[in-house]
Amino acid sequence: MKRTRLTTAVGMGTVALLALTACSGGSGDSAEGGDVELQMVESLTNPARTELLRGLLDDFEAENPGVTVKLVSPPTEQADQTIQQMLQSGKGVDVLEVRDLTVGPFSNNGWLYDMTDDLSDWDGWDALTENARSAADTDGQTFYLPYGFYGLSLFYRTDLVAEAGFDGPPTSWKELLEQAEAIQDPSNNIYGYAFRGGTNGNTNVVAAIEAYTVDDLDIDNAFLLEDGSTIFSAPEAQEAADDYFELFAKGSPPSAVSWGYPEMVAGFTNGSTAFLLQDPEVIATVQDSNLAEDQWDTAPLLTGPTGKAAQPLAVAGWGVAEASEHKEEAVKLIEFLSSAEPATEFAQSNSLVPIIAAAADDEFYSTGPWTSYVTMTENPDTYVNVQQPRGVSWWTEWAQKADQDVQNVLLGNMTTTELLESWDAYWVDKYATEED
Repeated sequence: MKRTRLTTAVGMGTVALLALTACSGGSGDSAEGGDVELQMVESLTNPARTELLRGLLDDFEAENPGVTVKLVSPPTEQADQTIQQMLQSGKGVDVLEVRDLTVGPFSNNGWLYDMTDDLSDWDGWDALTENARSAADTDGQTFYLPYGFYGLSLFYRTDLVAEAGFDGPPTSWKELLEQAEAIQDPSNNIYGYAFRGGTNGNTNVVAAIEAYTVDDLDIDNAFLLEDGSTIFSAPEAQEAADDYFELFAKGSPPSAVSWGYPEMVAGFTNGSTAFLLQDPEVIATVQDSNLAEDQWDTAPLLTGPTGKAAQPLAVAGWGVAEASEHKEEAVKLIEFLSSAEPATEFAQSNSLVPIIAAAADDEFYSTGPWTSYVTMTENPDTYVNVQQPRGVSWWTEWAQKADQDVQNVLLGNMTTTELLESWDAYWVDKYATEED
């Protein structure tokens, strides 16, 4: 069932508009002759992904005569809003893409169907990774089955690490600082670390802080410690922040003060930086760059002083609309997409950490740059899977504020202590306001 990835352009906005216009009455109207038609809406769309998904749906239809699936693929920047409108109307959607950012508001509004009973005897559970089974459980309910994860790992230049006299890549944040500083050679346009000083620069600061506080983290809300205080108030957070910002001062190019995702990735792929902290989707980009295969690799997420890291895996999956009139067939479709072969194919084609445990034995994952992700999946006590509060209503506001604070530290307008005090006060105030 392997397919080559095609890049044929698809007029997804037009398809979505026509599909929405055609929707009347209840969701999943029956096709001619009483056959069932499901409507499925994806969120993180791109032409190649849509083409692959359509092929998987064709396979499902072939195995289930009488059931057809119409795929709606709105542009990514409008997709979640489109899905919300469809859910609010109670029409036009049976199966939908659900993300860790949307499962909270969608389920709180009663728009998602709890599949727990339907999946109680599903024979696919045992094939899933521990992370996948955990992600499927939302406070004892199953609003979606994950199709894969996005998680951080360290991309590194094998040649530069060896030339600097190190036996292998860094395993901890402190070792990263040591190696980045040793590799740094501005006279030859070689820098240690692709620092993220621009958009979403706060995320890597938080990753370091979570690694330093991991033993006391509330794994269900990794911005809090088990005692209810924020991670930014912990003594270990000061050490983490100081170590992280030292990476900019001693091991990064000055221009990284404003680097976001594209600049970071370009800094690594053009050969000017030795280390990059990024998601697995970057693997394909590096493979297509001028770097030779033996010049780079990936390593597991960096650990803190206690030898552990907190991995805030981003996750998405497939769920069923509460308003669907064909829940049985919708659940059956999700079971199909979550079974070994379709799920592995989808994960590989979209550079995702897989949900199928046996995928670790697949050559695709067991060799080359994917091995670091398998290592983390197989060692959950070291690389602790945690959840960040990305579903709160103020998350966008937080990201903008935090990025500005990172900029202020880099420009010398704020100390790391002041940054942590500000972040602690922000989250304490937000949670206090929410309780009132």
